[in-house]
Amino acid sequence: MSTSERLIDATRELLWERGYVGTSPKAILERAGAGQGSMYHHFQGKADLALAAIRRTAEEMRATAVAVLGGPGTPYERIAAYLRRERDVLRGCPVGRLTMDPDVIADDELRAPVDETLDWLRERLAGIVEEGQERGEFAPGLDAEAIAATIVATVQGGYVLARASGLPSAFDAGVRGLLALLAPPAEPTA
Repeated sequence: MSTSERLIDATRELLWERGYVGTSPKAILERAGAGQGSMYHHFQGKADLALAAIRRTAEEMRATAVAVLGGPGTPYERIAAYLRRERDVLRGCPVGRLTMDPDVIADDELRAPVDETLDWLRERLAGIVEEGQERGEFAPGLDAEAIAATIVATVQGGYVLARASGLPSAFDAGVRGLLALLAPPAEPTA
């Protein structure tokens, strides 16, 4: 792995663990196992490296979502697979946690990949809800964009509840509740 890749990976991990202010250039260099001048050889400074790290994190989140949401099954099954996919819920969402970092949110350039990723995710989910409506799986009167926002809010809120309680079951309870609300109506029995 190249030095620039090690720097990006180290920054991604530190942003997730400590936030922007808590991620010092020294900590990045130590985590990456890189020499003192390495960061400034590859990046203009901490903000430039943080932007590269945030973009990479956003790309990975999108790729994971594409793999699950584009997988097999009905729209409901794909949404369920997304909600139930393997996550380290006690660690939180690497993208969602950035929304709570005042230094990231205050910087338009650092915030942009976060906003773009969450917007993309809501649009993708809304498309799946619309597909489910067309197939008769979801009620036609549902607002697909509102349902998509609810799915994202459930995931992000689930991370918060799990971290606050120290229990993954807090995340799981939110997922079960949302899936129960979204469940297609049972087929009438004759």
